[in-house]
Parts: sequence; structure tokens; C-alpha cells
Amino acid sequence: MILPGDAPESIAAAARCLRSGGLLGLPTETVYGLAANADDDAAVAQIFKAKGRPADHPLIVHVADAGAVAHYASEVPEFARGLMQAFWPGPLTLILPRHPGVAVAAAGDNPTIGLRCPSHPVAQAVLKALLGKSGLSCVWGLAAPSANQFGRVSPTTAAHVQGEFGDGLLILDGGACSVGIESTIIDCSRGQPVLLRPGAITLEQVQAVCGVRVLSKDEQLSASAPKASGTLASHYAPRARVRLMSASDLQASLDRLGDGGSAAAMSGGEPRVATYSRAVMKSSNLRVLCWRMPDNATMTAQQVFAVLRELDALGVSQIWIEAPPAGPEWDGVRDRLQRAAADERL
Repeated sequence: MILPGDAPESIAAAARCLRSGGLLGLPTETVYGLAANADDDAAVAQIFKAKGRPADHPLIVHVADAGAVAHYASEVPEFARGLMQAFWPGPLTLILPRHPGVAVAAAGDNPTIGLRCPSHPVAQAVLKALLGKSGLSCVWGLAAPSANQFGRVSPTTAAHVQGEFGDGLLILDGGACSVGIESTIIDCSRGQPVLLRPGAITLEQVQAVCGVRVLSKDEQLSASAPKASGTLASHYAPRARVRLMSASDLQASLDRLGDGGSAAAMSGGEPRVATYSRAVMKSSNLRVLCWRMPDNATMTAQQVFAVLRELDALGVSQIWIEAPPAGPEWDGVRDRLQRAAADERL
């Protein structure tokens, strides 16, 4: 059931649902989340079951403001406090040491926890409605991974969420997500900031605030890297096979299809190909769909998951995508497309 997210009665219904241990489709500025009370292990277990997600793969916990961090984190380095001040509310997740016994299921029983303060007004309204008042206990945060089956394309509209989980899930409609890809993740648990997942907030922006060099996830530290949401090699994948290539290779591949297409050139299923590229592609094959990728990284991020979902719905068997250009502003989009193309099923 989809309710308008800007209606006070919808926020009240969402808060009642979450307090009673239920799940909620929650809009954020990044993607829609499947939310539950982060301190209710039984409710969080429903998230893992609904998504088909491994129970040891941690969830990001969303909080109303930095004041809730002390409930979950046992230690907050000074550079992490600076990042909160600079980028919260916003699309930045911080991995911090976790208080023992707190949000155990949400953290996948790991010693660290990922925390984020979303900027979406509907998410903020729900989080604030859950803070202790009128005799009700305080719900400090919501575990809210993307509201889709594990490993598949993230949802950026309420309709996407309903398509994943049906009418039985309460969903707040907050419109299309303004960022469109998941948050940047910075590990703050090992003494020096480490970029675990790129997003709309770039490494350069994070580094400018930290005042120290931000390491890449591949650089060695004395302590092992914590598990974090959305960092598996294969993720964000549609049913269709995704291939990343240069514009020239993409056009050459289209040329090899010819006018009628070649079943041998495509891997099973209905012999249809879609392209998603900044360069204009040419094909006389009526089974080829050519879609235009924006030249702007921000606009591409806003639409990329919706495009993958729509092409899946059209029944294409392969999606050929022009690789994003170099530059930090494209890192988040590049990361999602590389993971989509790494789907081990194909």
C-alpha cells in the first residue's frame, strides 16, 4: 500500500508500523529503503528474509541527526565528527565501532556499524516521529537497506518498491530520489578514513574535510576492513546481462549485429539488445533499442537504476553501456555499473 509521504497521517501510520515491529518502504534522497527499527532484532530479521540477504551482510542504520550516533557508536574519531558536520543530513555513511549488544542484527553481528543521516524530508519526518515523546519509547534509528531483492537493481520510486514486495508492504511515496545511487561509505573505524564505496559525495570532498588523506579500500591497514553494505563484487544487477565498453567498441558490436541481429551474438532469451550511451549510436536492427545517457554525472546517477529497470521490463536480453568517463564525479555511477556487469549468474 502506497501512502503520500507528505501527509501527517501517513507519517503517523509509518511510525506505528515501525514501533510494532513492521517493515516500511522509506524514501531517501539516495534510493528507497526497506526500513525497520534498528534495535529490534526480530524486525530486522524480516528485512533479511524479505530481501533474501545474507544475515551477516550488515545494514546501514539511518538516524535523525548526529545526536543519535552515541546510542550506536562506541567511538567517533574527530575526522568523523567533521564529516557529520559537513555532509549530514546527506548521502554519506560512516562506519564506526559499535557498542556491544546494540543493533546486533542490523550490524550483521559485526563489531562496527554503518550510520547515515538522510536529507529526504519524508525520511526525516519519520525518524523524528520515532524519537521518544508522549510516553512512547525512543526509536533511535532505522535499518534501511535498498528496498529490492538482494543484489538486484535498487529502487528509486515508490512504484519500484511495490513491484518488488507487492501490496502488503506499507510504502511512503516521496517522489523520485534526487541522488539516485546509494551513499558514499567511509570507514572511520581504523584510525584513518577509508573509502569503501563511492557515491555522490566524492573522495576529494571527503578528504578536504578530513584534512588527512583518505585511503582507497584496496590500501593496506593494520586492521582488517569491516564488512559494509553494497560492496560485493556483483550487485545492482538487472535480469538482462550488462556489458560495459567504450563508445567505439559499442558501435562496432552494433555493426556486427547487422540488420537482422544474430542469435549467436546474444546470450539466450529474446534476441534484443539495448544501448545506454553518451555517444549517439547507430543501428538499423529493429531489435536494438538505443537510449541516451546524460553527459552530466549527477543526472546519470539520478536515472541509471530506473533505466536498468525499464529496460528489463522491455524484455531485452543484454544492455550494452558506454563506460563512464574518467573523473571523480563519475566514480559512483562507474562503481554501480561495474558491479551490475559483474553478475556471476551470467
